[in-house]
Amino acid sequence: MKLATLKDSTRDGRLVVVSRDLTRCSEVGHIARTLQAALDDWEHVAPRLQLIAEGIETGAQPTIRFHEHDAASPLPRAYQWADGSAYVNHVELVRKARGAEMPASFWTDPLIYQGGSDAFLAPRDPILAADEAYGIDMEGEVAVITGDVAMGSSPEVARSAIRLLMLVNDVSLRGLIPDELAKGFGFFQSKPASAFSPVAVTPDELGDAWDGGKLHLPLLVSLNGKPFGRANAGVDMTFDLGQLIAHAAKTRHLLAGTIIGSGTVSNKRDGGPGKPVEGGGDGYSCIAELRMIEAIETGSPKTPFMKFGDQVRIEMKDQAGHSIFGAIEQTVEKYSGAEPQ
Repeated sequence: MKLATLKDSTRDGRLVVVSRDLTRCSEVGHIARTLQAALDDWEHVAPRLQLIAEGIETGAQPTIRFHEHDAASPLPRAYQWADGSAYVNHVELVRKARGAEMPASFWTDPLIYQGGSDAFLAPRDPILAADEAYGIDMEGEVAVITGDVAMGSSPEVARSAIRLLMLVNDVSLRGLIPDELAKGFGFFQSKPASAFSPVAVTPDELGDAWDGGKLHLPLLVSLNGKPFGRANAGVDMTFDLGQLIAHAAKTRHLLAGTIIGSGTVSNKRDGGPGKPVEGGGDGYSCIAELRMIEAIETGSPKTPFMKFGDQVRIEMKDQAGHSIFGAIEQTVEKYSGAEPQ
C-alpha cells in the first residue's frame, strides 16, 4: 500500500491511503490520524489500512483527489533520522574533493550520521538558504521507515523491521562542510532540513525490484528540467539498508518511526567513476560528485552548486514507467527571515 500525509493545521498532518497511480486517496483518521500513530501500532493498524488500499483499487472505497503538492513529507517530523553512506564510491569521491583521505574501514564498517528530524520539508517546499556561497547541493537517496528494532539486532532482523520506503533529498551545504567536520564533531549547520517524497510505500508494492535490502531501480534526478542523474539504487551499494539499520542499532534500540537513509545513490561505470547523462553515463545524484569527476578529468570543477531559482526534481519509476513515490520538486530560494510554521 501507499501512504501519505496531507498538510493541515497541525504539525503532523493527517494520514491518507493513496491509490497505486497516485491520483486518489482515502482519509483514515478513524484508524490512525497520523503516520506515526500507525507505526506505533503497526501490527493492528496495517491490516486495516491494507483493506482501505484494496478498496481504493476496486472502487469500493470512497476517495478524494490526491495532489502531491498538498502532501507533507510522510513523517513531517520524526523521533529519529539517521543517514548512512551505503555507496562508498560517493564517499571516496567527495572526500577527495575536500582533500581528505578515506580510511579503509569505510568499505567494511558503515558510515552514518544523525540528522535533524524536528521538521522535514514537504516535497514541494523550497530549499531556503541565506547565501549561495554556502554551496547548496541536493543528494538523491532512498530511505526506509522502521518499526521497533532491538539493540544489537542482526541485519536479517533489521530487514524484517522495514515498514515503508520513500525517497529523500538530503540537502547539503558543501561550503560549510569542511570547516564543520574539521572540528571533529560532525554535521550540523551544513545539513539543513531534508525533504521526503510525497508517498511512502510498503515493500510489497515494489515487486521484484525490492530484494529485502536494496531497491533495484534508477533514481531519476533532474536539475532545471534536464536529466542529471539516472543511477540505479541497487547497484554499487556496499551496505544494504538492513546493514545500515543494524549498524544504527548496535548500541541503542530504534523505535517505530525511525528513518534510515541510504546516502547519495552513486554508480561506477566500467570500473571507474560515473559519467554525465549527456556523456552516455548514468549521471549523478549530487553536484559534488560531478564536480569531483570534472576535477579529475580537467583539473578543476566546472559545474556550480545550486543558485537561487534553480530547481531539482527527484523521482523513481517502476518498470512500466509509473511514478512510485511521487516527486520531490524543490526550488532554491533566498531565506527572508520568516518565522517557522
